[in-house]
Amino acid sequence: MYTKAVVHVHAAFFCGDGRRRPYQRKGTGEHMKAFLILEDGTVYTGTSIGSKREMISEIVFNTSMTGYLEVLTDPSYAGQAVVMTYPLIGNYGVTPDMESKKAWPDGYIVREISRMPSNFRCEGSLLDFLCEQDIPGIAGVDTRTLTKRLREKGTMNGMITTNQEYDLQEVLTRLKAYRIGDVVSEASCKEKYVIEGKGPRVALMDFGAKNNIARSLNRRGCEVTVYPAHTSAAELIASRPDGIMLSNGPGNPEANTSIIEEIRKLYDTDIPIFAICLGHQLMALANGGSTYKLKYGHRGGNHPVKDLENGRVYISSQNHGYAVDAKSMKPEVAKEAFVNVNDGTNEGLSYVGKKIFTVQFHPEACPGPKDSEYLFERFMEMMKGE
Repeated sequence: MYTKAVVHVHAAFFCGDGRRRPYQRKGTGEHMKAFLILEDGTVYTGTSIGSKREMISEIVFNTSMTGYLEVLTDPSYAGQAVVMTYPLIGNYGVTPDMESKKAWPDGYIVREISRMPSNFRCEGSLLDFLCEQDIPGIAGVDTRTLTKRLREKGTMNGMITTNQEYDLQEVLTRLKAYRIGDVVSEASCKEKYVIEGKGPRVALMDFGAKNNIARSLNRRGCEVTVYPAHTSAAELIASRPDGIMLSNGPGNPEANTSIIEEIRKLYDTDIPIFAICLGHQLMALANGGSTYKLKYGHRGGNHPVKDLENGRVYISSQNHGYAVDAKSMKPEVAKEAFVNVNDGTNEGLSYVGKKIFTVQFHPEACPGPKDSEYLFERFMEMMKGE
């Protein structure tokens, strides 16, 4: 039996003259109510921001205090709607800090959204950006309570709607039926392209790559050729790269069966390989390992990971809902290289007898700390044969 728990919120902002006024949709003067409905029957009431279309998606939360634009343009959020736990979002507006050409989340959920951004790099407001990108959102939600519910009950599907006459039981049936589709194919580039450089040649497999992965390699002199997700191993090998990078990406890693088969062929070569996030999971699956879904995932810029080689702890940027079961990896194939200090989950593997290492977190950050950027240097040394 589901319980309809409604949280009533009166969303508002402070004007330049000090008066408090309700949020209004751009150009309409309309104060539009919106609802976030979770699959356990909980309903949050707030104010519509962005697109007013109805959306159903998996609801996840991100704990980053800054970098909301990088979060919105991270392809790993394809098939998900994002709750931002920091209470004020959009205060520095839209800046040139996009990690891809578009926004990827299905929806956006905030406590308060800034209507008067202020920053010398500001090119517009986040409210307008959400409208332009056709992203439905809801403001005025108690994101602290919502996040606690997702932590206690686990990640759930949800709906954002402006329909005040919704039928709760009909909505819950639709939420239970929702499944994330082939989001890797959706998030990947459609044709290969080259970022010129005079150093080592890197083949970057784009499973939904953030721009800063290629930038981090290019800054170190690498020529980076970015390949679509379903590129064959034979094509990559024939290009004779000095190294291969497997990128981050969205969705359930086990759904990518054909990609996993090609990664196994890459493993069988002597080409140095560095893998991040989804790439880390796919390499493990290609070598007999298994993955599992975390209760509520790791998403944010404050996750501590321990490097088991040097014993140091680094603060990392993360965005994933699945993890590799380190115990499923045969010791003669790979050894655990990093662990999450908070919950002990696997954060990286080093492959025995191979020039291959993989991490679950994001050493390229954006947003987040760059404590673990040294891993790019390690990859550079591997490509140089050091």
